[in-house]
Amino acid sequence: MIDIQPQHVTLDQLFYGRLFRIPQYQRTYSWRRKERQDLFEDIQRTWAARKERSHFMATVVGLRRGKRTILTKEHQVIEVVDGQQRITTLILLFKAIAKAIDRSDPVGGGIGKELDDTLVKDDKATLLLLQTNHDISHYFADYLRTGNHSSSESAETLADRELLSAIEGCERFVADWQGNGNSLEGLVSLLKNRLTFVFHEIGDEALVYTVFEVLNSRGLAVSWFDRLKSTLMALVFEAETGNKNEIIDEVHQLWTDIYRCVGLRLGLSTESLRFAATLRTSYPHSRPLAEDEAVNLLRDQSKDEPAKVIETTKWLKAVTEAVDRLVADRRRNAVTQIAQARMMATAVYLRSDFTEDEKAKILRRWENVTFRIYGMFRKDARTAVGDYLRLAWRIVNGKPSADNILEGLSRIGAGYPIAKAVESLRETDCYIGWGEELRYFFHRYEEHLARKAGQNFNNEQWNRIWESSAADSIEHIRPQSWWASIGFEPDPNEVHRLGNLLILPPRLNSKLKDKSPGGKADDYRNTGLLLAREAADRLSGWDFDATKERENALLEWAD
Repeated sequence: MIDIQPQHVTLDQLFYGRLFRIPQYQRTYSWRRKERQDLFEDIQRTWAARKERSHFMATVVGLRRGKRTILTKEHQVIEVVDGQQRITTLILLFKAIAKAIDRSDPVGGGIGKELDDTLVKDDKATLLLLQTNHDISHYFADYLRTGNHSSSESAETLADRELLSAIEGCERFVADWQGNGNSLEGLVSLLKNRLTFVFHEIGDEALVYTVFEVLNSRGLAVSWFDRLKSTLMALVFEAETGNKNEIIDEVHQLWTDIYRCVGLRLGLSTESLRFAATLRTSYPHSRPLAEDEAVNLLRDQSKDEPAKVIETTKWLKAVTEAVDRLVADRRRNAVTQIAQARMMATAVYLRSDFTEDEKAKILRRWENVTFRIYGMFRKDARTAVGDYLRLAWRIVNGKPSADNILEGLSRIGAGYPIAKAVESLRETDCYIGWGEELRYFFHRYEEHLARKAGQNFNNEQWNRIWESSAADSIEHIRPQSWWASIGFEPDPNEVHRLGNLLILPPRLNSKLKDKSPGGKADDYRNTGLLLAREAADRLSGWDFDATKERENALLEWAD
């Protein structure tokens, strides 16, 4: 008999007698503002109906993992396979209500105690209704236990940021609910009794992935990345092998590592899935595979035996970590905006036979060529797609030497000579729409000045610059406000030309906006930035000729 127990339940019934756990091999909390806002609007529409009509919210799939006795009451432990984002958000909303409700009122006090007992299951506050995964900072657990939380701006990972944003969003929703004259008692009643779910409670893990696949094929919004994991796990459970349990444990651990990595930044799962598949095709493609194509290819390559599932999952993990390593370097923002360029650099990181010095040499050539094409020439993302992808595929599958890769990059860049690239920047607007590129240009110039001065380039100010937005660090030596003060509207190519621009530590430029160029010299020198010190030496009598002279010097270096 198939051990599946589908039930149509209210949220109160779903939570009653159960403890929910999100296993480590599932993705982290990833709902963003839009998804949370959709949930809040569903709740508001249900409240507005005022007819005690229920509202179907979602399907939840859970795997039974034994029981836990609290005092004399047994609780079924459920691993959440599908539905964790919605459950997590609703639990956070319960806690936000518990914090806001008036406990001096007998009714409010009773409801508050009821919510407390639902969320935290014992007097020692150690057992929670939901135990999340990858919660290294303990934000979720601490919030359920104490109601305290950090600001979302302090989060260091994407997963932590979205979780803290969810807490802030739930508390704002509760405050707005009260501000509109609605009762929190009514909100709790609505959540518990009028929101319904179809809950698939499964006892056999082998069935979990079959159910997940069926539900996905019927239109549930499940990411292709999660679908791949489910498909690969199903292949393992269907296999006839004596060491199935060991294989399952290994694949679970690999996915634990993968999800820990993709929780660090937005879009990483999609990127790594598409890159992993495109680099595993039998021949180089002219574009990265779409997500559905990627899942189909990786599934087909893993069908024959469990060992191939492990091989595919290890490959996906390696690609995910390589993409993360690439985009973690904010200094490269100007050259990592193009997908085909990112794939090529990812391919280089995947070559374990290269030394770090060889990789650094290849990536420097890759930066130079990529910045020249998409930065200096300002070509769009449709340019040289096939050239980059063919070289990326060859790096992984053909195993060319470092010298051969350098030659391949030079061939890609041959159609975009540096002399013409430099001239394309002369007397043009290098500010509007060119913020990341400008920061990258000046960062490379700062490296040049450091080498020229015999210094090691390791400037803390640049870390602050990369952590801020481009607009917070770009300085006009001749302030934009100065032109208005003399009643003159110059050509933007004159105001924003390279010779009149500079990079400063965040927000210093706004403090200096009312100063004349000559009055900024000491502020420039005090930054500790070599390019700012160099500019400071030119500020006496700053005029159009000085701007052109500085621009010529910068372009001469770039050439």
